[in-house]
Amino acid sequence: MITYLIIDDEHMAHKIIKGYCDLLPNMQLKKSCYDGLEAFEYLSKNEVDLIFLDLNMPKLKGFDFLKTLKNPPKVIVTTAYQEFALEGYELNISDYLLKPFGFDRFLKAINKTFSGPGPVSSVSTENESGSKRIFLRSNKKYTQVEIDSILFIEASGNYTKVVTTNETITIRDKISAVIELLPKDDFLQVHRSFAVAPKFIKSIEGNRIFIADQIVPVGKHFKTNVDQLLK
Repeated sequence: MITYLIIDDEHMAHKIIKGYCDLLPNMQLKKSCYDGLEAFEYLSKNEVDLIFLDLNMPKLKGFDFLKTLKNPPKVIVTTAYQEFALEGYELNISDYLLKPFGFDRFLKAINKTFSGPGPVSSVSTENESGSKRIFLRSNKKYTQVEIDSILFIEASGNYTKVVTTNETITIRDKISAVIELLPKDDFLQVHRSFAVAPKFIKSIEGNRIFIADQIVPVGKHFKTNVDQLLK
């Protein structure tokens, strides 16, 4: 669960940010604050994982507020003023969203904040039962996929196919970037163009892995990875 705080003096900004967050599972709004003093009072007694911070606010400007925090959470700046971007990064903010911003740009900021360097077309989350999910961008839409349902992933040029128990989703990302986003213990790279979920393997015959009704090749340089499964 990612808990967050919105600090902005505009009601419409609160509505837009909360609306975007509601599209993602397990993002929980803890409080909507309309100036820095209100936020400072809340944070003196509570903790959050993320702050959406406006800059041009009454009483206490956004960066002045940020400087008052001893151990600030992750911060995504949301502002109409581009000229303050450099100062923001000097304060170690996660991203700088220039108003007005769409969901696509918003999702990139969330992905950057909680996934580190990696694919901007996906973001991982976790629901209350502990089941990890991922949003994959394909054909200008975002599809939510349970990581536990992924059979294997396959490189296809500058694209990657994510094959699940129900569907195949093609995204514009290199396979290396997708592998970085997935849990390392749950996926094994068996070829420069393939990574599989070992729990779905039916059988292994020579340099072929059988998963569901699919056959995945084993690359010469990745055979050691497969051999580890057989020990």
